[in-house]
Amino acid sequence: MRKLVLAVSMIAVVLSVAVSCSSDEESTWEKYTDWRETNEQWLRELASMTNDDGTPYYQMYVPSWNKASYVLIHYFNDRSATEGNLSPLSTSSVDVRYVGHLCTGERFDSTTTLQTSYGYGIARFVLSNTIPGWVAALPQMRVGDTAQIVCPYAMAYGAQEKEVIKPYSALSFNLRLVDVHTYEATPY
Repeated sequence: MRKLVLAVSMIAVVLSVAVSCSSDEESTWEKYTDWRETNEQWLRELASMTNDDGTPYYQMYVPSWNKASYVLIHYFNDRSATEGNLSPLSTSSVDVRYVGHLCTGERFDSTTTLQTSYGYGIARFVLSNTIPGWVAALPQMRVGDTAQIVCPYAMAYGAQEKEVIKPYSALSFNLRLVDVHTYEATPY
């Protein structure tokens, strides 16, 4: 009998935790409804932008490993000038300069004042240890390319809050791929 009471109690605890977690997720989803809609509207506006000649301003890239997602990429440089330069793999260690913005234009991160052994304003990352949007976009770039990469929230931090980044935030990065430090790095 004691075992039955203990088993029923354990099941009740597990169910209450599951319901509690489910309620927390729903409340986060509901709490950020306006913010999500603002981000989604911003993404729609960016995706519909065109150049003066009517061509799309952004390229929409859908990674082969997640056909339900995408990132928007706009190159600022003449890509013929970087043709033949190395492009990273998702396992590469990359040196980059970047500034990150929210849909409101608020800057949330930047390497502009960073002083590292790699050089002024340069950060080094193993690409697979970054957000999914970078893992999708950077292999499309070549060393020397400068681009704006826009990541929907599912390709950024998703429903997580990260410092000033609210859950469900789409993120924009002005990014320069400075170098591929290690072509196939061991993730750390």
